[in-house]
Amino acid sequence: MRRATTVVLLSFTSLLAVAQTQGPNFIYEVACDAIADVISSESDVYYPETQEYTSDNFHWALSSTTNSTCTVEPGTAEDVSKVLLVLGVTRTPFGIKGAGHTANPGYSSTAGVQIAMTRFTEVTYDAEANVARIGAGNIWDNVYAGLEPYNVSVVGGRVSGIGVAGFTLGGGYSFKSNEYGLTVDTVVGFEVVLPTGIIVNATADENSDLFFGLKGGFNNFGIVTTFYLQTHPQTAVWGGTIVTTGVDDEVVAATQNFYNNVTDPKAAILTTFNYDAALGMSITEMTLYYNAPTPPDGMFDDFIALPSLTQNVSTRSYLSLILSTVEASDGLRGYFHTVSLYDYSTSLLNAIVNETEFWRGQLESDVPGVFISYDVEPILPSVFSHGSDSAWPPSRENGILPLNIYYAWASPENDTLINHIMAQSADYLTQIAVAEGQDVAETSLYPNYALYNTTMERIYAGNLPRLREIKAKYDPFNVMGLSGGWKF
Repeated sequence: MRRATTVVLLSFTSLLAVAQTQGPNFIYEVACDAIADVISSESDVYYPETQEYTSDNFHWALSSTTNSTCTVEPGTAEDVSKVLLVLGVTRTPFGIKGAGHTANPGYSSTAGVQIAMTRFTEVTYDAEANVARIGAGNIWDNVYAGLEPYNVSVVGGRVSGIGVAGFTLGGGYSFKSNEYGLTVDTVVGFEVVLPTGIIVNATADENSDLFFGLKGGFNNFGIVTTFYLQTHPQTAVWGGTIVTTGVDDEVVAATQNFYNNVTDPKAAILTTFNYDAALGMSITEMTLYYNAPTPPDGMFDDFIALPSLTQNVSTRSYLSLILSTVEASDGLRGYFHTVSLYDYSTSLLNAIVNETEFWRGQLESDVPGVFISYDVEPILPSVFSHGSDSAWPPSRENGILPLNIYYAWASPENDTLINHIMAQSADYLTQIAVAEGQDVAETSLYPNYALYNTTMERIYAGNLPRLREIKAKYDPFNVMGLSGGWKF
């Protein structure tokens, strides 16, 4: 859908003068119409009251969704270039949405122009190079499905519906990270549209500083349209989810035993302690994974022996495993936060369980629809040894175990309260870890989980000066500063 206009013929100086009386929405509308006039037939601009507009603005968490002035679905890198040039000239705020799974408000949404990368859905496989070419609009489900006929896969998301772009540009912990590292550690190249409109490739040999910055540096340098990821052979896997209630002591013991004794890089677990107001009860979920059709005898017996409400563990395709682990927001608002750890003790695991129960008692009667979740991710300390220097992590000396904290709720009136509680809970658990001897008081936080008011220093640490230099080189007019997210 396109809307013709004559206002784009005005000079930029005239536009600014009019905007002083008309307000910023005038410029936003001008930018929308200018984009519609310059893009090719491979792309489209959509306005309110269209299905495409609604879909383009939709985010997984209701609190991350903003009604933009218009949305644009570019279909080529060349059209992304034209869009960025218009936005830069008009200084129009914009959002860049892959799949919209970020929980931080305004990070991939905007009141200005919403760019939806939904048309970049290519998934192709170069068998000679063992590399997959993946469009930035994909979710991991589609990537795994596209590679399955070749019996290969990549290091990607662990639940259904997660977007490739944000996940990869923020680091990317995976079921396969013990074997291959983070997703950024498997990227061999990016196709990126710079804010100047130039389309470039970034690899270890070509634009190597940009390559470094994009590995964990999100959208600070331009818009990535294509990712090139290393592939690896993929057989059937063994895994699934067990849901229990009322047996947290046994779950803690099983998780601790796995963490202490399993060093096989093909194995992974996620143990999640939840309270769900919709069910009126606490439930615990354990996702088990082994990257082969059958795990070694005894490895997961402690989990399998638990009394379960539901259980779907089996030998299956990797795609089947991902499709079985849907992360639903149920139309609620939501935030993520994190604690960086180097170790899991039984006392720390019990403290995590207690946080779920404590905040349940504080919130269940006053916060409608509250959902509380603490996700324990035991990962081998060698996880960072698989990659090379990247924007994140700023240090690869010690592997980080990112505790994922997730809260959901129904009313915007509770936004500030939940933000405060999540930060307080993360600080409390950090203090417990420090008291046990873990040097994590200032350890970098995983950016894909970090709450929106986390400081840049706490995420990127000593890499910040270098990242700011790269940002100034590739985006001298700070066009990408008009978009949301972690900004250098």
